[in-house]
Amino acid sequence: MLDKNMFSKIKTCATAKEIWEKLTQICEENDETKENKFTVAQQKYEWIKMKDGETMTEFDERFSAVVIELTSLGKEYSNRELALKVMRALPREWDVKTMAVRESKDLNKLELHDLFANLKAYEFELETRVEAAPSTSQRQASCSKQSKNTKIHVEAIKKRVKFLLLA
Repeated sequence: MLDKNMFSKIKTCATAKEIWEKLTQICEENDETKENKFTVAQQKYEWIKMKDGETMTEFDERFSAVVIELTSLGKEYSNRELALKVMRALPREWDVKTMAVRESKDLNKLELHDLFANLKAYEFELETRVEAAPSTSQRQASCSKQSKNTKIHVEAIKKRVKFLLLA
């Protein structure tokens, strides 16, 4: 079924062949439009970076969407190109992990979903460590208590020394 806008474009056609040709012309993109779409998608790929506060899952979805868009426009990337691009797009905090991946994996054989699975596992491990670590307020309370106990202990030693000197 055609919407009103589409129907208005073909209502003057006399034959089915004319209607088909007009619909084909309307729906097909010209070369310039295809080139512009490719250029925009290529720029997205080149400029993509993991955002502050973005999870690895969210970044995976954004990156994969750009790659799928480029693939639909005829661009193909090797596993190595995709893996290196992902690792370059990560913040500096990920440098140690990306270096480990580069040294331990064959990037030519490393599938994009396997790389992201590895990175997500590492992210989960980091989050677990952060949750298990005492909070700053807990550390401050502990340090304050230790400091207070140390002061009491020092005062007791001073009193003993003073007593021994006077005795």
